[in-house]
Amino acid sequence: MSILRSWNRRWFRRTCGVLCALLLAGFQAEAGPLADAAKAAEEKAASGDVVGAYETLAEATADFAMTLPFTVKKAVFVTGKPSAYGAYDERTNSVFKAGEPLVTYVELLGLDWKPVEDGRRQANFTVDLAITDTSGQTLASQESFGNFTFTGFVRNQEIFTHLTLDVSGADPGDYVLHYTIKDTVGGTTAEVEQPFTLAAQ
Repeated sequence: MSILRSWNRRWFRRTCGVLCALLLAGFQAEAGPLADAAKAAEEKAASGDVVGAYETLAEATADFAMTLPFTVKKAVFVTGKPSAYGAYDERTNSVFKAGEPLVTYVELLGLDWKPVEDGRRQANFTVDLAITDTSGQTLASQESFGNFTFTGFVRNQEIFTHLTLDVSGADPGDYVLHYTIKDTVGGTTAEVEQPFTLAAQ
């Protein structure tokens, strides 16, 4: 019995070794630019080139992001103007008092960038808005409610903005805020939909 268990253990180890080797070979065969960049970054970091390692990964991440569909990564009502990417105070509810502005924090993913002068890159997006009732009837709308341009030497992936809407004079009730965000470089759009309530005074 012990001989059989020993043989089974040896067979298991050999089989696992073969499977792991095959999986590793398959992974390496399928590895793409991100895996290549990670390896190059690790080599640079090991040699002491910390900045080069970071820049290699950042450039690969920017290349990868441009292959993704243009998407709203996050859209939430906040209590005021955000101070930075990811630095905001989310509202605990979407009920607003009369005269209180609606402030939406938005993070974007997959923006396209185009080359401009002096080696810089540029991204641009516009925002259309519409307010509907809960049945979907449009009550108000505005094209190019916002227009945002980012220009720099790197394709920054921490892109965010905040949108402030004044609904003073609207009747109390339930509404839906729609933002259509247009990547003008890539020619694609992404949608934000935020139900909200205006409380009676």
